[in-house]
Amino acid sequence: MRKFWILLGICLLGAYFTWRDRPINHPPGIVAPQQPLQETLAEAVPDLEKNGYHIKPLAHFEVEARVLLKKAYRFDRGADVSPLDLTLGWGRMSDTAVLEQLDMSQGGRFYTWRAAVFPIPRQEIETHSANMHMIPATKAIEHRLQGVRPGNIVKVSGYLVEVRGDDGSHWRSSLTRDDTGNGACELVWVEDLRVY
Repeated sequence: MRKFWILLGICLLGAYFTWRDRPINHPPGIVAPQQPLQETLAEAVPDLEKNGYHIKPLAHFEVEARVLLKKAYRFDRGADVSPLDLTLGWGRMSDTAVLEQLDMSQGGRFYTWRAAVFPIPRQEIETHSANMHMIPATKAIEHRLQGVRPGNIVKVSGYLVEVRGDDGSHWRSSLTRDDTGNGACELVWVEDLRVY
């Protein structure tokens, strides 16, 4: 009987997380038209710290975008500093009519996509969507990030950063939106998060 209750608890927990993270649907049309804003630091910003990692701000960063995918990480090497990734899209990569023609997936700290026929030029897909490793500045922001659902429009403000661990580990944000492949993800220190 105990096994039954444990199994039932696991099933209910799984059902809850599936329900909590269900996608939000939007009719066709661009819902996040603005380009991300990145600004060079006018003056040095003191290094930050999280769970024993040293974090160096590289640029101010702000993006308002549609959440395309969300992936939580608990056991990979970066989970102590960045517990989840959001794949974000803006411009035509926030339009349901475009997104329905793409097969997108997320895992291993990467975002991939495929298309039988390109709904928009390939370069626009690559420059108007990105996988971003989120580093919440506070527990409250971490909690809000966990509640984000695919389809939400989010406004993220903070810094693009470089992270160094005492063990010699090193993780550096991309500083451009037009790169692809390994090292192309943004590493974002999230100071403010608004969810629409």
